[in-house]
Amino acid sequence: MYKNACYDAGLMPNATKYIRVVTWNVNSVRLRINALARIVELLKPDILCLQETKVEDKLFPYKEFNAWGFDHIAVRGEKSYNGVATLSRLPIIESSHINFCGKKDCRHLAVNIDIHSKNSTSKNHSDGKILTVHNLYVPAGGYVADPILNEKFQHKLNFVEEIANHFANTNAQQKNAANNPCLLLGDLNIAPLPNDVWAHEKMLRVVSHTEEEVSRFNHAQESGGWCDVMRVIYPPSDKLYSWWSYRQPYAKGYGRRLDHIWADATLAPLLKSVEVLKETRQWERPSDHVPVCAEFILPLSSG
Repeated sequence: MYKNACYDAGLMPNATKYIRVVTWNVNSVRLRINALARIVELLKPDILCLQETKVEDKLFPYKEFNAWGFDHIAVRGEKSYNGVATLSRLPIIESSHINFCGKKDCRHLAVNIDIHSKNSTSKNHSDGKILTVHNLYVPAGGYVADPILNEKFQHKLNFVEEIANHFANTNAQQKNAANNPCLLLGDLNIAPLPNDVWAHEKMLRVVSHTEEEVSRFNHAQESGGWCDVMRVIYPPSDKLYSWWSYRQPYAKGYGRRLDHIWADATLAPLLKSVEVLKETRQWERPSDHVPVCAEFILPLSSG
């Protein structure tokens, strides 16, 4: 039976403000700059998280994002591969990262964002909420679903295990702290549910949907107390994809849900909506992934 940490999260409290968060594996931020402009105009996100930016920090297109209203930018990139970036209209108080598996391959970026400023002119961060956003790009794992024959697949399994261990400890420690909300999102490169792939039985030995990956993925979600917010809006009985291979015609529908947004127990009850922008996969020069947008209702003080 599918378990989701936010199905029993309770009633949504009263609130007057929303915050919109978008995650997208752009498969090169500079190649997708025109598509990003359209997405910003369509979705008007407060926070935009990108993966596979494929650019060194010094060459990141800061000016374009500043012009679109993202005055607060945290990036962690490298030439030609990987890379994550978090862009915010709200102040980023702090940024940090974890080198999972001991590799400095730019796959994680954490930021603390002052969401209290969404409806307050106060400069005192201690009297409002700080939203922590973990932006992740999990290794794809290659094409052979055997950790002995394929080092990339073993790396992926180890990476997800480390996510589980880290956030099980971190979230447990924070339960008795300020209780500020937390998100984990990005390209997690695993489609865990039968309806997260176009053909469940055919995909069981295909990297991204194997038992080895799914069991570790579920453990990471459960041990961290995360809610899969996409599957709150779209139930597990619905087909739901965020990725389509360049090698197969998009119209054939051979999709997988590789992009995810997880919310902790503080934020999960405040979920308002989720949108998957499937149409972007048919834009000119598309990424193989599409953006996912989640909107939350925030009970912010008036400041």
